[in-house]
Amino acid sequence: MNIVLRPAVIGDRFRLYELWRIAFGDSDEYIDCFFAACPDPERVLVLEDEGGVQAMTAWFDMPLVSEDGGQWPGAYLYAVATHPDCRGKGYAGMLLKWAGEWLQSRGFACLTTVPASGSLHRFFAANGFAEQFVLVEQELVPDMTIAPAPLAAVEWQEYGSLRERALARTAHAACGGQGLAYQQAVCRLSGGGLFRAGSGCACVERAGDTAVVKELLAPEGEHPAILSALAQRISARRWLVRTPCKAGQEGKPFAMVRWLMEQPTQWPDGPAYFGLAFD
Repeated sequence: MNIVLRPAVIGDRFRLYELWRIAFGDSDEYIDCFFAACPDPERVLVLEDEGGVQAMTAWFDMPLVSEDGGQWPGAYLYAVATHPDCRGKGYAGMLLKWAGEWLQSRGFACLTTVPASGSLHRFFAANGFAEQFVLVEQELVPDMTIAPAPLAAVEWQEYGSLRERALARTAHAACGGQGLAYQQAVCRLSGGGLFRAGSGCACVERAGDTAVVKELLAPEGEHPAILSALAQRISARRWLVRTPCKAGQEGKPFAMVRWLMEQPTQWPDGPAYFGLAFD
């Protein structure tokens, strides 16, 4: 075994597409969205063994922001994948450990990730991650008899500003520019988008006949009118809507954190909001 852990280089691109397709079933067009938003090869970290790249993870800047505005640089690990022929060798754990060391050396204070299943929550917990971020997820039926709220598609820069304004005084993960650009691209590819909605904002990605409102950040009283407006613009049979938890409300475990330093006293021990994830 001659394992090499390193940032990716341009020459790895074909293999990274192959691993991504095998692991997640995404189209080349979808994967293109990532590499267009994140052209720097070092946005992917890899494990090389047996003559080639066998495991990978992409990463985005994802700072954590406390209720009082304190901020810590964070990296969101995404698309953690191991080639099926090499599973069971501990490659993913090795890559996660090294990724933490590499990112810490570049000034990052923490890692975050969004496990796609209960078993992956357990896997990441075994690799030093802790549950931290929750949200409310509901299947809703838009009421088309309600007058629609004002709705306008926006570019990722404006969406980022709207998002931070809506989440002021909420402990949350703030999405960096490349992550927002990627989110905008995949939303538009699916027939959704980033929107100024009512007095807040909404991010919508279609998956088959389902529209996933990946986050709806607006006063609760505006939600029915915003959903009415979205349903007039986006064709979908089902609507899955994610919102932050209100005080005292039980949320669905969503994302996890691993601190690369001692956890700051300003950062809460209890739940925080993550929201945007490329799941």
